[in-house]
Amino acid sequence: MNVTVLIDAIVRQTTVLIAHLATSAGMRAPLAHLANQVFYDLVRELEAQGLGRRVVADMFGIALRSYQLKVRRISESISIRDRSLWEAVYGFIQGEGSVRRVRILERFSRDDDGQVRAVLHDLVESGLVFRAGRGLEAVYRAVDPDDALALDPADPEALATFVWALIYREGPLDRETLAERLSADARALDSTTERLIADGRISEGDDGLRATGFVVPLGSEVGYEAALFDHFQAMVTAMCAKLAGGQSQALRSDTTGGSTWSFDIWPGHPHEDEVYGLLARLRAEVAPVRAAVDAHNRAHGEPADATRVTLYLGQGVVAGAADDALGPQGADPPGGEGP
Repeated sequence: MNVTVLIDAIVRQTTVLIAHLATSAGMRAPLAHLANQVFYDLVRELEAQGLGRRVVADMFGIALRSYQLKVRRISESISIRDRSLWEAVYGFIQGEGSVRRVRILERFSRDDDGQVRAVLHDLVESGLVFRAGRGLEAVYRAVDPDDALALDPADPEALATFVWALIYREGPLDRETLAERLSADARALDSTTERLIADGRISEGDDGLRATGFVVPLGSEVGYEAALFDHFQAMVTAMCAKLAGGQSQALRSDTTGGSTWSFDIWPGHPHEDEVYGLLARLRAEVAPVRAAVDAHNRAHGEPADATRVTLYLGQGVVAGAADDALGPQGADPPGGEGP
C-alpha cells in the first residue's frame, strides 16, 4: 500500500477531530496558527528521528534555503496565539455588559462587515449572547456565566489536569519545555505547576517535572480535555511503537498493538445489552489490575528501568451508521484484529 494514501486518510480523520474540538461547548477556538504549528511540530519530529534538513526540506518539496527561513520564522512566532475575530467580538460584548450593534460595527470597522455580522449571528445561535431588537439598534448582552453551558477555557483545574497528563506522558519535562508544549501564559502555568506540586500530583527534581501516575475519575466534572488527549496519545504511541518495530501485521503474541471491532445492532437485538456493556465490563476488569500494580509499586518502589504498559479502551456509538459501513451487496463491515 502507498503510505501516502494512509497519511492522507489519517490527516483527514485528525482534522475531523480538530473541527469538533474547535467548536465544542459552543466555543470557536482560533485556528490561524494551526498550519504553522503542524509544519513546525512535524519538522521537529522528523529531525528528531535523525533525518537531515536537506532530506526534510525535500520531503516538503521546498529548497533548503526556503525551508530554513520558514522554520526560523515560525519558531520565532509559534508561541503567539492571536485571538480570532469571534473571540474579540465576544470579549468586547462581555466587557461592555450590553452594547448596540452599531457600536460593535464601529469598534470592528477595520474588519470585514460580513464577517462581524456572521460572528454576531453565531454568538446568538450558540446561546452565548442574547439579542434584543433588530437592525443597527439591536442590543447584545453576554449570557451570565452561571447560565452558560460553555466550558470556561480558563478553568484552573481543567488546565491543571491537562498539565498533569502531559507531564505524566512526556515527562520529565523542564518548565521551559512545558511552556513550549502548551503555549500558555507563563504566570498561569507557574501557578498551575506549583499547585500540582503542592498536592502531590507531580514532583520536581534535577531532571525536571515528573508524575508517577495520572487518573481522571469516572464522573469527574473537569478533565475531559486531559482524558481525551491521554487517550489519543496512547493510541498514537502504540501505533508509532508498532511502526518503529517494523511490524505490519497483528500476532497473538503481540504486547503492542490494538484491535477494532464493529457490531451492527438495533433495539430488540438479542445481543444489544451485551454489546453496549462491553466498555463497562472491560473497565471493571482492568481497574483491579491497575490497583494491584499501584499498591505493589507503592510498597516496593519502582526501578529506574521500569517498563510502562499503556492499555487504551474506547467505544463509539453512531446511530444509523450501519448502512454506511456496509460494502458491496451488503457485505459485512470491516472489523477484527489489526495492528
